[in-house]
Amino acid sequence: MKTQLAHVTTVIGCAWFLTALAVRLPAAEVTVRTSSELQASLADLKDGTRLKIASGEFPGGYHVSGVKDLVIEPLDPAQPPVFRGGSSGWHFSRCDRLTLRGIRVTGQKVNGLNLDDGGKADQPVEGILIENVEVSDIGPQGNHDAIKCSGLNKLTIRNCRISGWGGQGIDFVGCHDSLITGCHFEGKDGFSASAGIQLKGGTSQVVVEKCRFIHGGERPINAGGSTGLPFFRPPGALYEAKELIIRNNTIEGSSCAVAFVGVDGAEFSDNTVLFPQRWLFRILQETREPGFAPCRKVLIKNNRFVFRRADLRSDVNVGEGTEPGSFVFEGNRWFAEDRPSASKPNLPAQETGAVYGTDPR
Repeated sequence: MKTQLAHVTTVIGCAWFLTALAVRLPAAEVTVRTSSELQASLADLKDGTRLKIASGEFPGGYHVSGVKDLVIEPLDPAQPPVFRGGSSGWHFSRCDRLTLRGIRVTGQKVNGLNLDDGGKADQPVEGILIENVEVSDIGPQGNHDAIKCSGLNKLTIRNCRISGWGGQGIDFVGCHDSLITGCHFEGKDGFSASAGIQLKGGTSQVVVEKCRFIHGGERPINAGGSTGLPFFRPPGALYEAKELIIRNNTIEGSSCAVAFVGVDGAEFSDNTVLFPQRWLFRILQETREPGFAPCRKVLIKNNRFVFRRADLRSDVNVGEGTEPGSFVFEGNRWFAEDRPSASKPNLPAQETGAVYGTDPR
């Protein structure tokens, strides 16, 4: 009996060891050099694959669904592959812990990159990283995004460069606990560009930091927005966005620096705003369904605003259905370059610790 038990224990132990060994084996590495090789590899992807793509030009139009822990990167980071044309460059659906780095995507008619939860609004995708990616010339007219993200949690977009787009440079619909950092947005003539970054559809706990916007759309940062009720994540959310932090960015040009649109709590701090063309910022409410939170509870602190009185229609654009009195202003520096003596803005709430008429640059 003891011998049999020892044998069973040994078998179980060996099985556990082999299982653990299988889990710890290095991920499969696949290198592709042509479009046909790439298509063939995508048809047989396994979880944990590291896909290296050689330099050269590839058509757009690739779709990956349900593959976890996938890494896609250049074979030679100094000479990244370029994905040109088509409706979309890449579409990733339900790809948890995807890493996409170092590629170039350009000239798509619909979206450059599209990442989503496969329509399962109550089952978010976790842990995607997008870094050192360039997306350009998307659209050019209409709601066509450089990077479109729906139903993603713990997403990081880092050190990406986006130039020329029709809708949003980065569009978050129902994304949470995520970071956009170190990215560069630059608008181009002929592209409709409604926003540089848009955070809407129930989006929460997102940090936007260390980014630069140069004529980055009509609203370089759209903190909130307008979303059809079936597209909210989580379903039933009663805010377009909440708990946003927008800090240490440089925002130059465009009609305003930031639009707060149906956001229920945010911070806008330590940013540099240069020469907005119509308003310093906007406070709006576009989703008016019963029970939805009005735009409210935003802290605007320690920012540097440089503007020209001749450019502005008014200092702040306040729409109906908002709570501008709930905004808090602390320690901002305001400088009207063409009329320094008129640097003090007309704000919807009293400010403390402000500095007026001195160039903060």
